[in-house]
Amino acid sequence: MLTGPALRSRLRGSLRSLLALALLRNSWRQLTSMRTALVLLFLLAVAAIPGSVLPQRNVDAAAVGRYFAAHPSLAPVLDRLWFFDVFASPWFSAIYLLLFTSLAGCLIPRLRDHIRALRAVPPDAPQRLDRLPFHAVLSGGDAASLSAALRRRRWRVAVRGQTVAAEKGYVKETGNLLFHFALVGVLVGVALGSWYGWHANRLLVAGPEGAFCNTIQQYDEYGLGARVDSAQLPRFCLELTDFQASYLDSGQPTSYRASAVVSSPSGVSRPADFSVNSPLRLPGANVYLLGHGYAPVIRYTDRSGQAQTAVTPFPPSDGMLTSEGVVTFPDANRNVEGDTKLQVGFQGLYLPTASSPPFVRSSHPTEQAPMLMLFAYRGDLGIDAGIPKSVYTLDTSRMTPVGQGVLRVGESMTLDDGTRVEFLGTRQFVSLSIRHDPGERIVLVSVAVLLVGLLGSLTGRRRRVWFRVLPSGEVEAGGLARGDYPGFGADFARLVEGVRDVRSV
Repeated sequence: MLTGPALRSRLRGSLRSLLALALLRNSWRQLTSMRTALVLLFLLAVAAIPGSVLPQRNVDAAAVGRYFAAHPSLAPVLDRLWFFDVFASPWFSAIYLLLFTSLAGCLIPRLRDHIRALRAVPPDAPQRLDRLPFHAVLSGGDAASLSAALRRRRWRVAVRGQTVAAEKGYVKETGNLLFHFALVGVLVGVALGSWYGWHANRLLVAGPEGAFCNTIQQYDEYGLGARVDSAQLPRFCLELTDFQASYLDSGQPTSYRASAVVSSPSGVSRPADFSVNSPLRLPGANVYLLGHGYAPVIRYTDRSGQAQTAVTPFPPSDGMLTSEGVVTFPDANRNVEGDTKLQVGFQGLYLPTASSPPFVRSSHPTEQAPMLMLFAYRGDLGIDAGIPKSVYTLDTSRMTPVGQGVLRVGESMTLDDGTRVEFLGTRQFVSLSIRHDPGERIVLVSVAVLLVGLLGSLTGRRRRVWFRVLPSGEVEAGGLARGDYPGFGADFARLVEGVRDVRSV
């Protein structure tokens, strides 16, 4: 038997254990309450705001670099707080996991209680049915006919002697549970997509030289999930062979369809067609068609007589595919001068249908009267300095304008030094989004279940009715609605009238 200091030490240890257990139990109860789940859901929405406002590294690393250049003092502070990697940050993950735990801990006990309620029989009638909110007296009847009439109306019925108890409306709680479990499913699907999904964008010109393979080095933009290694990307190559677009007279597009050749690592090739609403589905990736445009084909002949041809996509600037772009020839005149001072670049404006002067925009997206405006510059393009530059802009700070012209297909113009530029035609290009999201089916099914559950939650009404056959032969009826059910009075009256009609027959 313990006495003195040993007993006090044992008691203090037991007290600390009880306090720790009580703290854990209370913390768990607070975490798994619906109020906490709603607060965490709100915090998750607030935490996602920086990811929508600020550029993210896994989406556009170049934009993050530009933000650092524009805000040299603020950007390092935001970077330390993970504001450029919001969805991979520890604080966002903590909120996400707490919300998942809170919903799971809240829903499992509710599911257990709901299953128990579904298996239980309706409760017995209260002693005084006339004290219920809804009450009626029928002229006569028996428990068997009342029970049969209620069962035909899909009520859960329990007969106890001369008393019939019935209830209905468990679809409301079923819908609530479906809604919240589907919300958990959405969280799981989004988490899987964030961890194991990836996406990339590629602008692809028609022709063999425009083909690409599924490696991050060949993408214009890409983003990999936190658990995705670039070496694990599925292997395939894609070549755009044709593109067909149809438009209304107003220029509104009616259909896009791209034709391509898909090659596997084993060397097997197969043709494939895909459109905006029908993506190309490959093992481990889906290819989505986002848009299209024109890539002018330009040939430049330098002072040494060497001809170079460039096929350069011009991004559209409006719905009529008025397109602006840049064409550069960094190797021009090297055989003559041997340096970069006589490099050539062109700023261009392409109009698929140039209707009338001043030729500033196209009047239709199809090539009915194609025309190319070129503004020529000579000098140092600045591409040998090792500084990344956009391929859609031309740095003319170290260049001199040397001419301009308007060209139709097949026409050429001569610059001031005798060199010549020719407009040979155009090729189609498409913008593609290549994506893999392992959680998309989970999210799709969960959203469908969520809508079904929401419908049941909004339309379901929990109510109970009782019928008691009195010794006088009359039948006393009472009704009670669980929760807010403004129309239960009319439903109760119709039920009593229906039971009376069946009993009279």
